[in-house]
Amino acid sequence: MRGAQNRFFRPLLWPTLFTLAALPVLLGLGFWQLDRLEWKEALLVKLEQRMVADPAPFPAPEEWGEIDPYKEEYTRFQLEGRFLAREFHYFQQNAKGTPGYAVISPLEVTEGTVVLVNRGFVPAHLKETDAHGGIPESADGAPLRFTGILRAPATRGAFDGVDDPEKNVWMVRDPAAMGATLDVALVAPFIIDAEPGSFPGEYPKAGATRPELSNNHLDYALTWFSLAATLLIIYLLYHRANGRIGRP
Repeated sequence: MRGAQNRFFRPLLWPTLFTLAALPVLLGLGFWQLDRLEWKEALLVKLEQRMVADPAPFPAPEEWGEIDPYKEEYTRFQLEGRFLAREFHYFQQNAKGTPGYAVISPLEVTEGTVVLVNRGFVPAHLKETDAHGGIPESADGAPLRFTGILRAPATRGAFDGVDDPEKNVWMVRDPAAMGATLDVALVAPFIIDAEPGSFPGEYPKAGATRPELSNNHLDYALTWFSLAATLLIIYLLYHRANGRIGRP
């Protein structure tokens, strides 16, 4: 019958060479993203387990330099100390998108050595210390005891705003930059997020700590596989349009 297709396929040289070179690359990238997906899911499980494990004793200041905060992030610690009469206000939004500040306070664990503690979120109108209840302290003057989660310092990105120390508004959660404004001998190279119930009062509201790891590897894998399929379809359609598939 006129126009009927047959089973003959006569590939063109350059389109075939290009497809044979590109197709394995696209498929390889797709399978690599699946491997990354498996790794990321295992890492997230590990971090979630850290956040519910029994808290470890907080390391002594002389041990802080040996801690890699990126490897130890989300580890729970039991802390003890006294808060200095100072706060840093880190601009952020809560889970509902309400603008406000994380209230970060220096906790003196030994004389002259402090670790910055994120006490929690306050709405913008409660930014000032008096508005959200003041600096926590025990009734008898004894050191405070509470549990917190270790967080690595943030890295300033291209779109982060400029810190304004005079107005006490900070755009990057950087213990080194904040600590440089304190008259102390040593500041821990990480931040501690206080757990819910660590301090009395509704605000600052602690407990928003979650692993901040993007996990888009499945989407990336599907994108690479889709590109591979599209390339193969275009290759076949191109040959068909040029009479290279079917009856000569």
